Amino acid sequence: MSRFLARYGTALALILIIAAFAIASPRAFGTPGNLINITQQMALLAIVAIGATVVMAAGEFDLATASLVSFGGILMMVLLAKGVSPALACLAVLAVAALFGALSGYVVARFQVLSFIATLAVGTIVGGLTFWLSDGATLMGGLPPDLRDLARGTTLGLPTQTWWMIGVAVVIWLLLDRIEFGRRLYAIGGNKEAARLAGVRIVPNTMAAFALSAVLAALVGMLLTGRIGSANPTGGGGYLLTAYAAVFLGMTAFRDGEANVPGTLVGAAIIAVISNGLTILGVSTFLQDIITGAIILAAVLLRRIGKAARV
Repeated sequence: MSRFLARYGTALALILIIAAFAIASPRAFGTPGNLINITQQMALLAIVAIGATVVMAAGEFDLATASLVSFGGILMMVLLAKGVSPALACLAVLAVAALFGALSGYVVARFQVLSFIATLAVGTIVGGLTFWLSDGATLMGGLPPDLRDLARGTTLGLPTQTWWMIGVAVVIWLLLDRIEFGRRLYAIGGNKEAARLAGVRIVPNTMAAFALSAVLAALVGMLLTGRIGSANPTGGGGYLLTAYAAVFLGMTAFRDGEANVPGTLVGAAIIAVISNGLTILGVSTFLQDIITGAIILAAVLLRRIGKAARV
């Protein structure tokens, strides 16, 4: 039983939280429509968190995530305003984001700079560029219908953003769990020196991890812009802490302290369900933050206590 709870306790907690809100508000929360709506609410957070999962698999952190979300939306709007085709604008945004991520990974791996410091510096640079490109203002108008459709509407009964989350989750799960690239990242995250001695190339693999995280953050920026029809230079500010909260919650699920995509999805779902349920119950935003933080802390502490008890 202790082994079962250690592995599936977080997923079980998600089920219990859903059941509790469904009992508290069956006509509002416990409806199929609202549960589908929750998947849309968690989609962008989950994509950012999945990108953070890749970096965490290599034992690092990426504090530039929030800046890249804002940058993705702003740069796309700027390019569209200059007459760049939507497809080329999106590709350019992802390419530039990948370069910033690769820069962070290179500084971290080549010069052994703490990822907190390196990505904080890169994130500051990206944030400055974002404000320079937008002149500190919200950019709106001129968004092609095709781009709006990529972030709105439904397909086969599910919101389009939910399909984006599913697609990203499947691809990154395959990268981390089914091919050599993922094994190399987990080796680096487990013991960098042992991985180097085993022939793992630390610098290019770390750069690839940070680049992938940056691409997913920029993708979220573009999807967010498509959904609301405008881009704000501070639009990504709320994603950093919640994304890593989802990752850390996920590290208490399915695997023993190891970042993994299924666990991250569970973590993002817990955060989204709590936010949705408390909003339906009329709980203030400030109190929601307190309750959400307390639940995350309790989940992590229970995991640690369980591990100590088994030892």
